[in-house]
Amino acid sequence: MARSLHLLFGIVAYAVFLVVFLYLVGFVADCPGLPTTVDRPEPGGPIGLAVVFDGALILIFGVQHSVMARQGFKRAWTRIVPEPIERSTYMLFACIALVLMFALWQPIPATIWDARGGPIGILLWALFGAGWLIVLLSTFLLNHFELFGLQQVWNALRNRAASAPQLRQPLFYKLVRHPLYSGFFIAFWATPHMTVGHLLLAVGMSIYMLIAIVYEERDLIRLFGAEYEAYRGRVGKLVPRFRRS
Repeated sequence: MARSLHLLFGIVAYAVFLVVFLYLVGFVADCPGLPTTVDRPEPGGPIGLAVVFDGALILIFGVQHSVMARQGFKRAWTRIVPEPIERSTYMLFACIALVLMFALWQPIPATIWDARGGPIGILLWALFGAGWLIVLLSTFLLNHFELFGLQQVWNALRNRAASAPQLRQPLFYKLVRHPLYSGFFIAFWATPHMTVGHLLLAVGMSIYMLIAIVYEERDLIRLFGAEYEAYRGRVGKLVPRFRRS
């Protein structure tokens, strides 16, 4: 019974992730049909307060996303949360942090650049779409369903042990070590209409990702040792490295 409930929980958590992920794309793109986006609705308060408030929302997401991903936290957390749904629970908390951002974000609409309606704008929209596509494909190149918790609850239902981790390097991972983050960088920065609020989001999330990579690589070195060190020596972090270290 517990295993079936874990499977149901994992499926619900994954469905929530899909909805929140799609909203995130629209939020960053400032899609007109959404109730809130990075640039809407029009703010009413002072800009300084909006910067502090939005910065706090980014910080909440960053702290949640990084701290809950660390092995020490996981060991303590799984004393409370059953191990099969640990990843699904982590993902749900990440979704809650994003929904909080969507609901409470304070737009700062002052324009930094506006390339809408021209060839540069089309190019930037193409890059925007490519960034999100890289993000999505990167999850499938490794194990999309394990990354988002479904594999764990399915293995638990079948009483099947998880396979040993392997340092795989398919497609994008032959070029950069963190293509998922590379895709996010492109998606956050490639916009035909850059406002101060959008810039704040792009800078804040970029800082978070650069910090997160440091901690992730420490975990990967502990897990794979010299194999990951060698991989890190020959493959770039976020952009391809054309000269071997």
